[in-house]
Amino acid sequence: MTARPTRADAAAALAASRARTLALTDCLDEAELLAQHSRLMSPLAWDLAHVGNQEEIWLVRAAGGRRALRPDLDDIYDAFRHPRADRPALALLRPDDARRYLHRVREAATDVLASVPDADWDAPSPTGQQASLLARGFVFGMVAQHEQQHVETMLATHQLRTGIPVLDAPAPPPAPADAASLPREVFVPGGPFVMGTDTDPWALDNERPAHVVDVPSFWLDTAPVSNTAYQEFIADGGYADPRWWTPEGWEHRQQAGLAAPLYWQRDGRTWLRRRFGRTEPVPPLEPVLHVCWYEADAYARWAGRRLPTEAEWEKAARHDPAAARSRRYPWGDTAPTEEHANLGQRHLQPAPVGSYPAGAAPSGARQLIGDVWEWTSSSFRPYPGFRAFPYREYSEVFFGPDYKVLRGGAFGVGQDACRATFRNWDYPIRRQIFSGFRTARDTTAGGCS
Repeated sequence: MTARPTRADAAAALAASRARTLALTDCLDEAELLAQHSRLMSPLAWDLAHVGNQEEIWLVRAAGGRRALRPDLDDIYDAFRHPRADRPALALLRPDDARRYLHRVREAATDVLASVPDADWDAPSPTGQQASLLARGFVFGMVAQHEQQHVETMLATHQLRTGIPVLDAPAPPPAPADAASLPREVFVPGGPFVMGTDTDPWALDNERPAHVVDVPSFWLDTAPVSNTAYQEFIADGGYADPRWWTPEGWEHRQQAGLAAPLYWQRDGRTWLRRRFGRTEPVPPLEPVLHVCWYEADAYARWAGRRLPTEAEWEKAARHDPAAARSRRYPWGDTAPTEEHANLGQRHLQPAPVGSYPAGAAPSGARQLIGDVWEWTSSSFRPYPGFRAFPYREYSEVFFGPDYKVLRGGAFGVGQDACRATFRNWDYPIRRQIFSGFRTARDTTAGGCS
């Protein structure tokens, strides 16, 4: 997708998200789709129809001005009206009916896409002071990204399933030859940089507006924390020592019985994990996965380090000091390829730490995009001058200290829902998401350079 996305770009984004939705639902029978595999997640059948309902609301009705196809579904598939734990009791569409509904909605949305006046499409992108649903095809990008986010949620539901494995994909490439010799950390020089964006046509409201942030110099892990490094924390009694935990984190660790990342179990001296229905040894060189914020924070304290702030993460990921500007991605402004990052469910696991040298940031840090979502120390808050667009419930209602920010995107994230300004957020207790982390330290603190 370019700075001036075309109708073909919008159609391709919608098609890519729908292909993944169907791939994650067509592989299961009706009973599995209607079952709730965890109270943390919706039945997959709910997600299946919900993405169609949102597309109808925003593309068919709001953007196209067309009559409602199924107004009776608006309440059932309203994510704010019905908590996930309650959704199995709703009068959900049967999966085949949901698929037919998605097909009808997509036909109408395709017609709307073809009929958008050029003047509306070529209008300036939404900013903090100006908003247009149709400008640069924003509403089409918003809907495609919404579906990609639900695709990742559905992928997490597949990971929670305990039935017969139905998903498969090739393993990521092995680590590059220089991975073992990389420095543990990279230096990020202090000074101002532009955080957020006013120019990315499909950036969502919480990524806007662009603003200058002055970040002091710091050191950042070159790659995400590995399974091997995390096992050292476990072996050293990290889960049993309250010194490394915040009071809230220690209370949660005790109440939840946390002793290792989610899906890990011991078999003698070997750590095993369950991955999409298969049990296998924990790969030592992969980034650690399925840890909550409290676990990431405790590890960082144990290591004599800390989690990076959101501003530090973004500066390390996109600031180009040589050109004195912020990039769209760590490697530049061009869209990700297989050489840059592990995205789009191409692999069903992270790549080894140190992978994707072509995707490195100017700071030298690798894997800032793809592989695992990375916890930051920051709470989810609006940028100065924030304006909700096109509805408060996308971002604004979540602002505050209850949610922690994650950055970077995991292996299941779609390309259109991933860039260096993209902000994710969740409760600090969440582990079913594809979350990992990397650590940082101040320039005045000790550590490896």
